[in-house]
Amino acid sequence: MAKKKNAVLERQLQVRSKLWPDVTDAMLWGGENAQGFSMVPRLMPLMMSIMDDLAGKGFPVGQTYLELWCRLREERFLTLNRPEEMAFHAGFSGQRALRTWKDRVRRLADLGFIDVQDGPLGDLSYAIFVNPYHVLKRHFLSGKINSAKWQALVIRALEIGAYDLDEIDEYGKLVVDDHKETDTEDQEQKVDATEQTETAKVGAEKHSGRYRLRKKHRARAAKQTEKTTE
Repeated sequence: MAKKKNAVLERQLQVRSKLWPDVTDAMLWGGENAQGFSMVPRLMPLMMSIMDDLAGKGFPVGQTYLELWCRLREERFLTLNRPEEMAFHAGFSGQRALRTWKDRVRRLADLGFIDVQDGPLGDLSYAIFVNPYHVLKRHFLSGKINSAKWQALVIRALEIGAYDLDEIDEYGKLVVDDHKETDTEDQEQKVDATEQTETAKVGAEKHSGRYRLRKKHRARAAKQTEKTTE
């Protein structure tokens, strides 16, 4: 896989050098060693558009979500201890900036994209960010997402190898493998050699089950694409 990515990168660099022969890496933004970057899903722009649709006309929430997301680290948990700054960076200004920002944060929570907890800063002191693919899938199942945008989301997700949509079944439930997690008491016990072997076997079965699920999803998306092109 790494070799394939390197080959694509090398080809892109060759094309870039042909089109912009005088441009150097130092003149561009980003790269492996760049600082001040956050991991952002490739589908974030479309997700933001759908979020705005779900929030209702006149109450866009996508920009607020993006501003918060760009502050996240690996734990996907955020302390909302700089609300005035967050509001300004999200594009809100004036006397109602903070009030408007809080409204957008609450709407994101109501839609399920985040969950908030109270604390020293009031009811919006902490926020945790759940998988947006899962949230969007549930809204789609409820008939709340534009069909064209949903199809674009599904197809693009397949193109980039993101199979998160498969993890929510047709009833809106998070897909759980047949082999459920052991009880807490069992987890506290040391696993002997036999149990370790069984765990490895279960892991293989889980992988196989997920593969079948992804294959089924790809087939369904392909049929949707065929209908669109007819």
